[in-house]
Amino acid sequence: MSLTEQMLASLPGSPLAGLKQADDLWLRYRTGNLPAAQVIHQTEAPLEAVEWDVVICGGTLGVLVGVGLAQRGWRVALLERGQLQGRQQEWNISRRELTALTDLGLLTAAELEEVIASEYNPARIQFGDGEPLWVNDVLNVGVDPRGLLERLKDKFLAAGGKLFERTAFEAAWVHANGVLVKAMGKPSPEEPEPSQSFTTRLLVDAMGHFSPLVRQARGTAKPDALCLVVGTCAEGFAKNETGDLIVSFTPLRHQCQYFWEAFPARDGRTTYLFTYMDADPRRLSLGELFEEYWQLLPEYQQVSLEELQVKRALFGFFPCYRHSPLQYPWGRTLAVGDSSGSQSPLSFGGFGAIIRHLERLVRGIDEALASDCLGPTALGALQPYQPNLSVTWLFQRSMSVGVDQPLAEQHINRMLTAMFAAMAQLGEPTLKPFLQDVVQFPALAKTLAMASIKSPGVVAKVIPQVGIGSLGTWLKHYSSLAGYSALDPLARALDPLIELLPPVQRYYSHRWQDSLFYGSGKDYDI
Repeated sequence: MSLTEQMLASLPGSPLAGLKQADDLWLRYRTGNLPAAQVIHQTEAPLEAVEWDVVICGGTLGVLVGVGLAQRGWRVALLERGQLQGRQQEWNISRRELTALTDLGLLTAAELEEVIASEYNPARIQFGDGEPLWVNDVLNVGVDPRGLLERLKDKFLAAGGKLFERTAFEAAWVHANGVLVKAMGKPSPEEPEPSQSFTTRLLVDAMGHFSPLVRQARGTAKPDALCLVVGTCAEGFAKNETGDLIVSFTPLRHQCQYFWEAFPARDGRTTYLFTYMDADPRRLSLGELFEEYWQLLPEYQQVSLEELQVKRALFGFFPCYRHSPLQYPWGRTLAVGDSSGSQSPLSFGGFGAIIRHLERLVRGIDEALASDCLGPTALGALQPYQPNLSVTWLFQRSMSVGVDQPLAEQHINRMLTAMFAAMAQLGEPTLKPFLQDVVQFPALAKTLAMASIKSPGVVAKVIPQVGIGSLGTWLKHYSSLAGYSALDPLARALDPLIELLPPVQRYYSHRWQDSLFYGSGKDYDI
């Protein structure tokens, strides 16, 4: 019996079965054995009637968008394949990011405080034998998903939205004037109901990384990069007051650099082991990575496995594509959250990724509906190219290693020590945005300059590791980031003129402003 089987066998919810399912899917991704999806169809015939303004598929994070749109008076239907209740494990985020929920009117300040389950300070960053760096107020708040979703569900229904639980998306037909959505209702796993039909002006896909719409749009192409994650929440840790944002204490193992996160939780301590890689068929499985987790956890947290009482297991993989955010080609369909790939290849996506773009999405969808800008080009403007995310592909590449690539076993640890030391010396305005998946041109330029001066040998070794081709592509994104940063203030100065434009032109102008603002990382203001 493996360590994973020993530690997880008694947990409720059959995590070992779930781990096997996830590993089977991961095997299909890395062997190129994904079946083609065909769930979106197009027809020129108009629908006789359209019942909804928006149908959102995927309720766990889709409800965030749904509440905002319902409160603006739109007819919104929310489809969730299971029960809309969220998981037990907290979502970690920074408190300043949560202000999006109150700024949009989704929650009051008091309601927001009620769903914060845990909070801690400080958090550590450390690589190899480098000096630890301690930071405050970054990903240090644990939000209770069930409490949050319960409140958002109530807000959604109170605003006139309609929730369809245990209703799974099956297929959709895009017509000239709307979308016909077919879904399968399942009151219980044993009692499927006949398909239900929904007609809507706009279909929003919030079904995540493995959405069938994403699979159809992406085809059978392998992802350009992945992040594998395993972990647990457990009791039995002697010290549980501080956290780890990113820590590495081992050299390369199995051609992977292992990174760790740790957070105090309301019922124990959450620890993750994660690593970045490509989709080579020879890569580790999730089960193999979990075995590494159990072998290294005692050294990492100074605890024996016998002292731990595991509450729940956490595992998954997150595919990333260079062609992101994803713009659907069909019209009247829009990907949001993980479906769109709007997070960087360094991020797990999820709650934090959609929160960052929530105000932009709600405002943009509201305007698209009002001006009837629902074609593929118009909706594509809601998920534009963002150079501040694209530049992070080089960082992902520098934090991973090819299966056959020779690399000094401490190279990645030394490189990251040098980079984070430079950011720390430049101060919080440089360090904190990066830790929250936001890259800004002035901070990036200063960091690269300082790291090159302080550790020229370490920085120089990154070039042969990532390759000239990757570096050349990165320089294009870096130049775009500089251009977006310079243009953003000029675009904001045009506000009075833009507000005088007709609705359609105003819609496109607002999307152009948003692309510059978010694409340059200006949405993060320390």
